[in-house]
Amino acid sequence: MKYVNEFAEQLHAVLQEELELDKIASLIEKPKYSNQGDLSFPCFSLAKIRKAAPQKIAQDISEKLHSPLFDKIEVMGGYLNVFLNQKAVSQEVVQEVLKEGSRYGRNNDGKEGVITIDMSSPNIAKPFSMGHLRSTVIGNALALIVEKNGYKPVKINHLGDWGTQFGKLITAYKLWGSEEKVRSNPIKELLELYVRFHEEAEKNPALEDEGRRWFKALEDGDQEATELWKWFREESLKEFEEIYQLLNVSFDSYAGEAFYNDKMDAVIEILDQKGLLTLSDSAYVVKLDEEELPPCLIRKSDGATLYATRDLAAAKYRKDHYDFVKSLYVVGNEQSLHFKQLKAVLSKMGYAWADDISHIPFGMMLKDGKKMSTRKGKIILLEKVLKETIDMALKIINERNPSLENKEEVAKQVGVGAVIFHDLKNYRMNDIEFSMEDMLRFEGETGPYVQYTHARACSLLRKGGYKPDASVDVALEGDSAWEVVKTLEEFPVIVRRALDKYDPSLIGKYAIDLAQSFNKYYGEVRILEEDSAKASRLALVHAVTIVLAESLRLVGLEAPQEM
Repeated sequence: MKYVNEFAEQLHAVLQEELELDKIASLIEKPKYSNQGDLSFPCFSLAKIRKAAPQKIAQDISEKLHSPLFDKIEVMGGYLNVFLNQKAVSQEVVQEVLKEGSRYGRNNDGKEGVITIDMSSPNIAKPFSMGHLRSTVIGNALALIVEKNGYKPVKINHLGDWGTQFGKLITAYKLWGSEEKVRSNPIKELLELYVRFHEEAEKNPALEDEGRRWFKALEDGDQEATELWKWFREESLKEFEEIYQLLNVSFDSYAGEAFYNDKMDAVIEILDQKGLLTLSDSAYVVKLDEEELPPCLIRKSDGATLYATRDLAAAKYRKDHYDFVKSLYVVGNEQSLHFKQLKAVLSKMGYAWADDISHIPFGMMLKDGKKMSTRKGKIILLEKVLKETIDMALKIINERNPSLENKEEVAKQVGVGAVIFHDLKNYRMNDIEFSMEDMLRFEGETGPYVQYTHARACSLLRKGGYKPDASVDVALEGDSAWEVVKTLEEFPVIVRRALDKYDPSLIGKYAIDLAQSFNKYYGEVRILEEDSAKASRLALVHAVTIVLAESLRLVGLEAPQEM
């Protein structure tokens, strides 16, 4: 970013009467091919202003630019291409990385402002499936990226521990359940009961009414319903915690839907006082005609509350309790309408902070091109996947490096990392096809590939007897070394951009780019050759290990030093 700013300021000295500095900086781009330079400025937008050909404009500007950071300036068509001074830039970038260490790329843009992140949020009494993975790992990565940008993340696991599904589950348990079976294998038995309810309800629709009756009893504080609900919740949380430990994900709050039961009446009262409630088919709604949205249902005809009521209470509680500057909801794309309604109702209530709420949608996890469904029993259990990938990673490690110490720990880092990276290397709005084979490949765009690159770089440092020295004279030669330096220099920009776009895949793709540029350098240069430039080469390798490890950390992966 520093060199983009330097180029922009040089251009602004020439173009200050025609273009603002920010506009100039936004137009600067990276040439498609390295032989075209390191930075490029297109002059087409100036053609109308100067009433001249872009190539002539580029030529005129090039004659007025002077900086010790520029080796040469070339005009190609309507583009002004700059070649940076490789020695000066390499020295600055590598020394900065070595000096800053894992802090490299951190900024204080957030000034410790709180960002709440509603994430993971599995449903109680249902297994933690691959379908829940996306919200969990996207939310966790965003929390790490938020922190890197100087904010204070608050991770909230808004558990699905309330709603009509509990009436259905209680009905199923009363009809077909066995306390002994549920106690011996809680989630498996509860899932079978849940699936059976929906199968039986297709033949006997009256079961749906019975499910609603039991949920209303639960809302009214019925002792039997409440005890069953607490039991289902406790058993589910035990299983969830095992999975979160494997994923290395923790939370600041487990306040789920039930937490807001005693906070909804106050919200309904505010809506009523502001004249926002309308009676429609015996139910209370907030009309959103002006926003071109369907009415937001607040209370059903039987008095039961809904997701919207609860989420309004949750949003208000989070603002009152955390005083967030931003509030993120990492929830599937299919809930987009719900969050538009939520923001619209909060705005109507007079809360200016409604503008600080953002829905962070994502696509689906698919199996054989189809959506997974708990209701139909078509799911892949995340815990089973994680254990299988760890076993597969251990098998690969035994084949490749049987004498490796702490094999089991490394296998866990690689196996779990493979699952997380398979998700986060993709733009979050894309649907993802589940494939265990693709996840665990050590070649291509995978977590194991990036982790192995980090381990390879660490091995070079050990073999080369490297001793960290941030003041080392960095004199790197060759195109492949320069590409590594330029990639390292991009990291702080990527960190900011990942937050701006709420897109962890930018970090994932960056990690792949850095690993690929380093492996090309490794393949072309004799890094450990005993000559005067060895210390410079090892300093570059050390810088790569720092930034690779930090890139992996920001998407929730560990970086083994040996594999």
